[in-house]
Amino acid sequence: MVESRNRRIGLFDSGVGGLTVLKQMYHRLPQESILYFGDTARLPYGTRSQAEILQFVREIIDWMLTQDVKMIIMACNTSSAIALESLQKEYDIPILGLILPGARAAVRVGQRIGVIATPATAASNAYRQAVQEVDPATRVWQIGCPEFVMLIEQNQLHSAYTKQIAQEYLQPLLEQKIDTLIYGCTHYRHLEHIFRLIVPSYVKIIDPAEHIVIAAKKELELMGIKSNRPALATRFYVSGSPKDFAQLSRQWLGYVPLVHSQQLNIPVEISDQI
Repeated sequence: MVESRNRRIGLFDSGVGGLTVLKQMYHRLPQESILYFGDTARLPYGTRSQAEILQFVREIIDWMLTQDVKMIIMACNTSSAIALESLQKEYDIPILGLILPGARAAVRVGQRIGVIATPATAASNAYRQAVQEVDPATRVWQIGCPEFVMLIEQNQLHSAYTKQIAQEYLQPLLEQKIDTLIYGCTHYRHLEHIFRLIVPSYVKIIDPAEHIVIAAKKELELMGIKSNRPALATRFYVSGSPKDFAQLSRQWLGYVPLVHSQQLNIPVEISDQI
């Protein structure tokens, strides 16, 4: 059994969106070893029912526990919005979600907050509730963006259609004169080059990926389980095509992960490290 502090942190998302959290982990917690899971066979989560999302997340957590992780980070806003509270009560392991860290960061800088998210996250009102728990006077507008995740997973980052859709999704928030924009899905950081063209420069953009890693660092220190050894190579797993994930992730990881053919109950392994 690996000493508790040197076990891996489990990090999961429906696809490549969680890589934005992974990059923050590399930056802020370079000694931590990571186990990454992308549920690419069942994405997008944002159009799924609550029952489906709970089932998927339980399956992922159960599998991660067999891999002896010490903490689990839901690098998926939809999972965080729908499943976090109930699963924190079910499992005896620290499980962190994106909503509260992102909401707290937004309240520190703005009073008129817009949230772009998956339809499931927007419908849950999780960000509005989290923001108003911190500051009831803060105004919050949420927009469900059903097409973004698949456009990103299909690598349509620079297409005219993606820019058009982004303008349509953001326009209602701009009409409310927002001063802050929250990425309510970890995938959306991959479209920041488009958002920066559409959103006025005075609007502050909050990426919860940054803030969940700060929260994880504090939790690790509080529990006394922060790693005291150099990190092991990140282990990547997906439920869909390892080749597709490896090729798509190259532009954000800076390399093409080595793909192994080992079959597991849920995932297929891809391993290497940035």
